[in-house]
Amino acid sequence: MPASPSTARALNDRLALRLLQQEGPLTAGQLKQLTGLSRPTVADLVDRLTDAGLITVVGESGEQRRGPNARLYGIVADRAHLAALDVRTEGVFVLVADLVGRVLAEASVPIGGDAGTGPAVEQAVAAVERTAKEAGADRLHTVGIGAPGLVDPATGDLRDSGGLPAWHRSLSAALQERLPGARVTVENETNLAALAEQREGAARDRDTFVLLWLGHGVGAAVVLDGTLRRGASGGTGEIGFLPVPGTGSLPSAKDCDGGFHSLAGAAAIASLATSCGLPPPPHPDGPATAETVRAAVAAAGDGGAERGPVEVPGGAEASDTNAGPSASRFLHALADRLAVGVASVVAVLDPGCVVLGGEIGQAGGAALAGLVEERLRGMSPLRTEVRAGTLGGTAVLRGALLTARDRAQDDLFTPPGLH
Repeated sequence: MPASPSTARALNDRLALRLLQQEGPLTAGQLKQLTGLSRPTVADLVDRLTDAGLITVVGESGEQRRGPNARLYGIVADRAHLAALDVRTEGVFVLVADLVGRVLAEASVPIGGDAGTGPAVEQAVAAVERTAKEAGADRLHTVGIGAPGLVDPATGDLRDSGGLPAWHRSLSAALQERLPGARVTVENETNLAALAEQREGAARDRDTFVLLWLGHGVGAAVVLDGTLRRGASGGTGEIGFLPVPGTGSLPSAKDCDGGFHSLAGAAAIASLATSCGLPPPPHPDGPATAETVRAAVAAAGDGGAERGPVEVPGGAEASDTNAGPSASRFLHALADRLAVGVASVVAVLDPGCVVLGGEIGQAGGAALAGLVEERLRGMSPLRTEVRAGTLGGTAVLRGALLTARDRAQDDLFTPPGLH
């Protein structure tokens, strides 16, 4: 059945808006060329979108730079403001952006482990309100939150997860109460990181891949045929609980110690570095351990020969005599560990590509990814490319912003009859 005139107009309007979002400002002639619509149809949709306050003239194009045909139309960026949050055990990162994703203000707020649920939530909400004010946003249209733990697919809420602060589960409701009218959504942090790496990072040419998140904890996100897979309970990719050889026990339903987390979490990697003769990081968390990995890659180089002192976390220096061999041992041992988890994922999903994400995956770069891929070739008959993530720890925040922007645009760009 052919679409009604009103439906056809709405679809054309949305197509034009998507092109303006992806390509930037365009002339009516360029919209005609990209959409394949007739000149009168494009003229009508430009008038409709301008009257609706969704697009405006942002400049002129062409040699003459004058006249109706030279007008450049762009999305009205301040039509809506968005917030993105990366919620971690020790605090929260916040940014506020406009409708086209341009970051207007950002903040980082530490939250101590001894803070109660109420005070912790208040600190996080207040940070969002301050950042929005700094950005000049009178109200927020959409708030995207990335957090560790399972997100219930039925309710969209964070589930109770052992080892995670209780304030995480209360934050979404508190933001919804304090920001009336805003759409507040929560997504698992690793899933958001995968979205960001696919849209802006290492997996831009892949519609099927697995992201292995290497930070304070370890997790995985699965994207198959362009779709993020969450699982029946929202737990797809909880690879920290994967039983693997090389640990002293098995994981339990409430504790991933004994699972792959015990091999690839930041604390385990920091301990491995020390056992290989490298200085320990000042804190066994994601960022500090990532610096240890980055220093090891620099020190290992071509085996450590002909290299001067290498800086390591804490301001110390490792001499070229000791740093090279120790760093090489560490990176090879780390690759052995990571390959155990990667091989398990590959055997089940055959994704063709695995991205080592998070602070530690980015720090290991092509050197660590190459070592893991080499191990994998000896463990699995399935050809799999292993890549280093390019966004590191910022991937969660970028993914939260991309998700908030998509949802805001879906709401604003879709006429009520098509919702």
